[in-house]
Amino acid sequence: MAGKIPQQFIDELLARVDIVDLIDASVPLKKTGRNHSACCPFHDEKTPSFTVSQDKQFYHCFGCHAHGTAISFLMEYERLGFLDAVRDLAAHVGMEVPQGSHSTSSAQNDSKPLYELMQQVANFYRQQLKEHPKGSQAVDYLKARNLSNETAVEFGVGYAPSGWDTLQKHFGSDSTQPLATTGMLIRKDNGSHYDRFRERIMFPIHDSRGRVIGFGGRVLGDDTPKYLNSPETPLFHKGKALYGLFEARQANRNISRLLIVEGYMDVVMLAQHDIRYAVATLGTATTVEHLALMFRTTSEVVFCFDGDRAGREAANRALENTLPAMQAGRQARFLFLPDGEDPDSLVQKEGKESFEVRIDTAVPLSTYLYEHLAKQVDMSSIDGQARLVELARPHLKKLPSGVFKHMMVTRLAKITRMEERSLSRLLGNNEPVTANSAPPRHQRPRGNKQGKQPSLVRQAITLLLNTPALGQLEAEPQRFASLNTPGITLLIELLEMLRTSPHLTTGAVLERWREREEGRYLAKLVQQENLVDKEYQQQEFRDLLQQLYRQHCSQRIEILCNKPTSEHSDAEKRELQQLFKEKSGI
Repeated sequence: MAGKIPQQFIDELLARVDIVDLIDASVPLKKTGRNHSACCPFHDEKTPSFTVSQDKQFYHCFGCHAHGTAISFLMEYERLGFLDAVRDLAAHVGMEVPQGSHSTSSAQNDSKPLYELMQQVANFYRQQLKEHPKGSQAVDYLKARNLSNETAVEFGVGYAPSGWDTLQKHFGSDSTQPLATTGMLIRKDNGSHYDRFRERIMFPIHDSRGRVIGFGGRVLGDDTPKYLNSPETPLFHKGKALYGLFEARQANRNISRLLIVEGYMDVVMLAQHDIRYAVATLGTATTVEHLALMFRTTSEVVFCFDGDRAGREAANRALENTLPAMQAGRQARFLFLPDGEDPDSLVQKEGKESFEVRIDTAVPLSTYLYEHLAKQVDMSSIDGQARLVELARPHLKKLPSGVFKHMMVTRLAKITRMEERSLSRLLGNNEPVTANSAPPRHQRPRGNKQGKQPSLVRQAITLLLNTPALGQLEAEPQRFASLNTPGITLLIELLEMLRTSPHLTTGAVLERWREREEGRYLAKLVQQENLVDKEYQQQEFRDLLQQLYRQHCSQRIEILCNKPTSEHSDAEKRELQQLFKEKSGI
């Protein structure tokens, strides 16, 4: 995606932006030494672990490990795509994204009128709720469900009248194809079209920017299907959208938790009772994409299900998809409602306080998992306990390495009365306990897990990322090209880039690697404190390059010397002499 906008424009954009000013406008920062700090906007914490470096133009949280550039911050904090984040950032500093670039691709250009059309359709449905002769029936239905006018207005609730061509008549024949593209019309075999939604209460579905991307329609009577959603379209993907998330974010800048329910009316009625953090999946099980979106919003999700068999099955599906997302600092819990109740009916019966008590006492994922598995075995026998371990094994494998996974193994050891180390070895869980936890901020990484110094290449890259101007010190990056050592190709690429672009900040350098695998490695190095004082950085960097060149000479000499002298070409003989000369002179 990044490559669709000229790299020169991205570089200039980041050069004009001060990441401290950008973030401070949303998350008040406090000056702490060379950096600025705050409580992290991406997870709940009491002690600030979110730092912003003005020198590097880079942010990093030591708690949840969120990190990135000014563009990354807009993408994560505002839930924007890359192109939208660049456009917003450009507008922030008075720049205009080049019209001739691929950033305004045909797909993006095509989408703008579709978004505008969907908003017009939403406005039309709201109008029909008030003005259509049969709109009163829909109003009576909503009143019978105890939905207030204020809540209906906030969520943009509308009404789709009866009739097969209502939308085409209202918007005109020129709108037929766009309406079909957005799923509002269905195409017949003979090429004509008819309205997808008829005689239904309409709930507009918004994306993270508040744009209407689809609809959910609820019948007034007993017709089927009771709920009808928009189909997959260029704008709407049900596996990635959550109903009510935009409204929740409008009501709460910092959402402490999200409650995942099943229906539109559940979300709307909970909001009416001032529970403003409920969202609904759209006729599908909770997906990996849903979870990624939710955990970018908050650190705690609570799944709310009916207490019947179908609800338990839905909970198990949610459990399977949630396990890989359970990094340190995240929480997932399960709430099961009494038989015959849903969030809509229950919150009306018992009110906000009682309903939130249920949420507060929801079952943690760890408890639910082991209770669910324990029901399948005889826990009073050794055989049953051994069976529990085997049942738990595939679930534990899905967990990312770190504190939470370690604690889950510890919990299983207590349940099965096994020695923890033995169980851990049996499960193949040999990673360090703190693999996902951040090092204390006063400590500086000085080596790898065995206490050894980082490689010369890693030290050089780290210095270069901290101070990109050091790239000017190496006039011939290709002199290391034949050195056989991990990372040398990346170092050479960085050196060559910074020779031609010496003005780049650390953040701008990382943006060039946004879509490459090496980008994650570089971002980890940036998060490390610089171990070399500024006044000694140039000399340290020169020394590292000299040591690398000495390694290059030694490797090349060994290769040539292992070759019979009689087989040396004249060029190889001259090269060998030069290598010995240069190595002795280094």
